[in-house]
Amino acid sequence: MADRFYKMHGLGNDFVVIDGRTAPVEMTPSRARAIADRRTGIGCDQLILLGPSATADVQMRIFNADGSEVEACGNASRAVALLLGGTSRVETLGGVITLEAQGNQAVVDMGAPRFDWDAIPLAYAMDTLKMPVGWEDLDAPAAVNVGNPHVIFFVADAQTIALERLGPLIETDPLFPARINVNVASVAGPNHLTLRVWERGAGLTQACGTGACATAVAAIRRGLATSPVTVSLPGGDLQIAWAPGETIRMTGPATHVFSGEADWSQFG
Repeated sequence: MADRFYKMHGLGNDFVVIDGRTAPVEMTPSRARAIADRRTGIGCDQLILLGPSATADVQMRIFNADGSEVEACGNASRAVALLLGGTSRVETLGGVITLEAQGNQAVVDMGAPRFDWDAIPLAYAMDTLKMPVGWEDLDAPAAVNVGNPHVIFFVADAQTIALERLGPLIETDPLFPARINVNVASVAGPNHLTLRVWERGAGLTQACGTGACATAVAAIRRGLATSPVTVSLPGGDLQIAWAPGETIRMTGPATHVFSGEADWSQFG
């Protein structure tokens, strides 16, 4: 039996969104990998599975291209906002978030960031605003959990960092027991950051909404930027607003590319 899916993207970070609210869809890591495969599947950075929720309007499960299930995805949240329309409360593994569709843009309340070392999580206690660790030329990062874990390095020029090589080394370092998303950022102005992201389980991406949120928060905490912050990623710009003690609000576009039908049993 074929089920409907939606191919969407947020600044080039692309998704297959499956609506399982009325007809449940069984998802496994191997099936998610098969669907995400760009040669033999549909192809995406993340697979998004919507379902019923007992605590919110809808549940959103997020699977990376490697089949791992993760807690949060900011770009996918904007895509789901456009799909649902209006304002919605969405249950994720990282907590309940609020989505608001505004034309081809969406505003996402990502909740409050967390900074405690065991909330990132790290393997042992340390200051997460300026961590006393480093990998080659990348050192003294900040760490922020915005529903999923991020480490942020502020550098003179993010474009010169060999992130395709250093990203997987840092992602899988024993310091990060749940693995980590790796961000390298440069300050382009008092309200402007440029950012590249190595996403846990997905690799280099055109954009990462949670990475933009984590990086903006870290920059504000260090006094490198003031809110609201424009975060420029390879795929385009996001606007991030945050003040200490408040929740993070992310604003940016999302695009519905096409819809289709597939028999998920054919993907293992």
